[in-house]
Amino acid sequence: MDANTLFLSLITGGIGLVLFVYGKKQERWPQLIAGLMLMVYPYFIADLMVSMLVGAGILGGLWLAVRQGW
Repeated sequence: MDANTLFLSLITGGIGLVLFVYGKKQERWPQLIAGLMLMVYPYFIADLMVSMLVGAGILGGLWLAVRQGW
């Protein structure tokens, strides 16, 4: 793991924590699940580009879920 990957995991974990807390307080399942996924996935992916693509995919899925009215 290099410094860039650690920094990216710190950022995605922070965003995930904020989404998780928001989803829990507002009882919003898409935000809660996306926040949990953003906090957990950096433990399993070590490549920087793959990590960025997975994070973008999770946020894109959250956007689609909210756009659909969940």
